Amino acid sequence: MAASARAAERGPGRPGRGRGSRGPAATDSRYRWVALSNTTAAVFMSALDGSIVLIALPPIFRGIHLDPLAPGNVGYLLWMIMGYRLVQAVLVVALGRLGDLFGRVRIYNLGFAVFTAASILLSFDPFGGGHGALWLIGWRLLQAVGGSMLTANSAAILTDAFPAEQRGFALGVNQVAALAGQFVGLVAGGLLAVLDWRAVFWVNVPVGVFGTLWAYLRLKETAPPRRTIRPRIDWWGNITFAVGLSAVLIAVTLGLQPYHGHAMGWTNPAVLALLGGGLALLAAFVGIERRHPDPMFQLGLFRSRAFTTGNLAGLAVAIARGGLQFMMIMWLQGIWLPLHGYDYDDTPLWAGIYLLPLTVGVLLAGPLAGYLSDRFGARGIATSGMAVFSASFLGLMLLPVSFSYWTFALLIAANGIGAGMFSAPNSSAIMGSVPAEQRGAASGMRATFQNSGTALSIGVFFSLMIAGLAATLPSSLYDGLRDQGVSASVAHHASSLPPVASLFATVLGVNPVEHLLADDGGLSAVPAAHQATVSGHAFFPQLLAGPFHHGLLIVFGVAAALGALAGMSSLLRGATPPRPIHPTKPDQQEPTQPAPAPGAGAVLGRVPAKARRPVGGGVGERLPDVTDRV
Repeated sequence: MAASARAAERGPGRPGRGRGSRGPAATDSRYRWVALSNTTAAVFMSALDGSIVLIALPPIFRGIHLDPLAPGNVGYLLWMIMGYRLVQAVLVVALGRLGDLFGRVRIYNLGFAVFTAASILLSFDPFGGGHGALWLIGWRLLQAVGGSMLTANSAAILTDAFPAEQRGFALGVNQVAALAGQFVGLVAGGLLAVLDWRAVFWVNVPVGVFGTLWAYLRLKETAPPRRTIRPRIDWWGNITFAVGLSAVLIAVTLGLQPYHGHAMGWTNPAVLALLGGGLALLAAFVGIERRHPDPMFQLGLFRSRAFTTGNLAGLAVAIARGGLQFMMIMWLQGIWLPLHGYDYDDTPLWAGIYLLPLTVGVLLAGPLAGYLSDRFGARGIATSGMAVFSASFLGLMLLPVSFSYWTFALLIAANGIGAGMFSAPNSSAIMGSVPAEQRGAASGMRATFQNSGTALSIGVFFSLMIAGLAATLPSSLYDGLRDQGVSASVAHHASSLPPVASLFATVLGVNPVEHLLADDGGLSAVPAAHQATVSGHAFFPQLLAGPFHHGLLIVFGVAAALGALAGMSSLLRGATPPRPIHPTKPDQQEPTQPAPAPGAGAVLGRVPAKARRPVGGGVGERLPDVTDRV
């Protein structure tokens, strides 16, 4: 009788939300592929835009007539790179939670429209100089809001649409698209920037317009939003989380900038205040979430061992991989390519091309790993992927600065294979371990761990690298310039360039020595016999190689350790028995459990008393309607 009452409450045609519940569209194979293709295009576009600007920064700054290496302009450069990631880290949980409350497809569709509109506005920058940079930074932040709506709900939409035995493959394709977009953006940015810097933003417009219309016409809610009770927005939770995490990530960004003669700004009182205040707000956020009846951050989900260990592993991998892209680019553009005769102006494009084996490794391993995890479980495949991932970093530590490319290509391909082997099974395990009505929040939480890890990784790896360069590069640069006949005053000015500017000069495809000497008129004072040496391909890379390689060893060592930590966490996720090889037929529904009535354990994250174990609340305890089987 109670079940009949609950069915009547849901209304005709509305699917249940118990474990394994699937709406009508979930049993329609055509709809599954519509959902997969649309969400894959969306996450690829969002991820691509996070990296396409990185390679296109030189023509962008030339287009708005701004010298990013001039004093005071490094901040514009950092915010162009970090702002997009900061917004995505902060907003994905809240937007995933809104998807649970008001409809995942509705929030997702809005994200497509916002992302496309911001891409159009970015290409019509009417200003120059600092104002032009602020225009781009502002609309990039709005673009990141749209991208957050897409990434926060795409995994939940796929989990709703696909049955359990196909979920790993679907999420694998989706995750591979996100990883591939990060590296395809490097090549696309280099190619498009040759035409016009605005083309970097135009490329999103046709895809965004088509994707928006396609999503509005074809996607539909397969797990209806919760309407049995009036949704209560967790305002204080949203505010403390957004402000607290923003403060921490802004502090990381400011900490990379020079401050009062220091190479970095970690002693800046503003940085310390932001860090302290941000951590205090995040602590308050945890307390608020523990008491709110309908929290944004579903702390109760951490009672599931698969959910907890999967997110910890994902965070460790994000920290290990987040700064990798920048370190590889700097290694190639700042040292390896110039030493092999490439002009600085050409290094951004060629760096993207030479990193393609990393993308190929991800593309090959990701879908296959997702498919296999559907049959054999996530734990073994994801853990093996982390073993390959960590081993590739150890191999990179053994390479000399001027390496053989094919050895480098094999190692980064192995790195991509390891990442692909891990990402798809881990995402499937996380999303399969939560109740259907909490998948939007779970997807947002998973994305928050990944995006926060990436942003923190950039701060940590850059800080390690800058600290190493600050100790030796200025004196090496001064002595090298003096040996080439540069005057003491000009050499002192050139060697006082902040190490962070030297690093970003390599990303921008700029020879910093030639750039500085040309601005000061010092190059003309250099003896003719030495001018070609000072402004040539090899002078600065040879000075940079020793300190940079020392920093690389530290960075790769930390990344290998984080990969091992992720592998251990993945191993502890619990037994994952294989799913049936034969797919569930459309007329065979997985067993469902009725949703609890309001007031009887219906509050998210709480368990009815009769369903609790004698010892509850610990990590590893299953939630009702939750399965670790992935």
